[in-house]
Amino acid sequence: MTLFPIETERLILRKFRPSDAEATAAYQGLAEVARYCMWEPRSLERVRELIPRWIAMDGQGENSEGLQYAVELKASGALIGDVVLMFEDRAARQGQIGYVMSPAFQGQGYTTEAMEAVLAVGFEQVGLHRMSARCDARNTGSWRVMEKLGMRREAYFREHAIFKGEWDQEFVYAILEDEWRAAREVN
Repeated sequence: MTLFPIETERLILRKFRPSDAEATAAYQGLAEVARYCMWEPRSLERVRELIPRWIAMDGQGENSEGLQYAVELKASGALIGDVVLMFEDRAARQGQIGYVMSPAFQGQGYTTEAMEAVLAVGFEQVGLHRMSARCDARNTGSWRVMEKLGMRREAYFREHAIFKGEWDQEFVYAILEDEWRAAREVN
């Protein structure tokens, strides 16, 4: 099973390295990036603290939380974002995906390209049955990526929690392995 690195047409999804801290903090430290994330803008020090955990997320062993990838442009080697596949329930073969992309690289199809590769890893190599994703309903770019991936909206939670001082509006999307395989056969 080859989980790292993954190459797509324009990207390399690889393990994080300690040397990625500054490039990661450059986008994760932006208020516009953290706006819809569960965390506040991250400092360089906080990113340095998190990188060992992300490196350990290698999908190996029963206790692995999942797979964390740094997203690098093939052409330049620039780190442009990060994507994750969390193992939610291994017995039921459930996973949850997520992504954070530098604003300078949003709207160019990189997130969709990276997440197509993550879905392939989850279904083909890890053997998951279902993968889901969540986003704030106001985060149009995020839910559009989910729809491009063939995920279907399963839930719309209105005012179900206070998030960063205001009522949250959350969408939940998901895709089953057989739906994903059927869509790939069509394309």
